[in-house]
Formats: sequence, C-alpha cells, structure tokens
Amino acid sequence: MLTYHVAVMLEERVGQQRVGSSSTEGVERETKWEIFLQITSGEITQADAARKWMVDVSTVIGIRRTVKDAALAALAAKPGRPAKERDWALEAARSEIAQLTEAIKAQAIELAVVRGKAGWG
Repeated sequence: MLTYHVAVMLEERVGQQRVGSSSTEGVERETKWEIFLQITSGEITQADAARKWMVDVSTVIGIRRTVKDAALAALAAKPGRPAKERDWALEAARSEIAQLTEAIKAQAIELAVVRGKAGWG
C-alpha cells in the first residue's frame, strides 16, 4: 500500500515539475520507483541513474525528494477508521441481556423437567 501511495504522489508531484531541460513526464511510475530504490540502496549513483534513464541529475534529485516526502506523509497518516468512544452503558446492557437470557434458558429447562415429572404421576 505504501509503495502504491508513494508512486501516485510521485507521479503527481514530479510529473508536473520541469527541471532543467528534461522532465519526468515520459518516465513511468515503476521506473521512478526503481530509480529511487537503486539510488537509496546504493546500487547506483545519482549521476549513473541520470545517464541510465536519460534524464537530468536534478530530475533524479527531485524524484528522491518527492518519494521521501510522499513516504513520510504516508507514514504520518493513521490507517483505518478513527477509534470510537467506548459506550460503557451499552456494554453493561448487553452483558445484562446475556445473563437474563441464560437465566430464562435455565428456567425453561426446569419447567420442562417439572412438567415432565407431573405427567408421570
């Protein structure tokens, strides 16, 4: 999920920027992500990445900056729904309902046994 989110933000931010004479408009999301991963892992330098994908070094720097910003924003976002306030009264009522249900079951069994014995006499 983080990878997709980062790639989308990267596409939006870097895709709109024009740095120097080159742009990342022709570079796919997956390629931008690959550039970022290779540079971050140390497999390739920024200059080598720029030559390999035929973009300006400033474009590579922009990709790194944008991915970092997008990743930090994605990590800062809290996943899921916001926590709801616990309703203690509702929980107490449900607990009481469960206890009363068990009591009624026990009384129904007792009544069935008493009725059954009365029919034998």
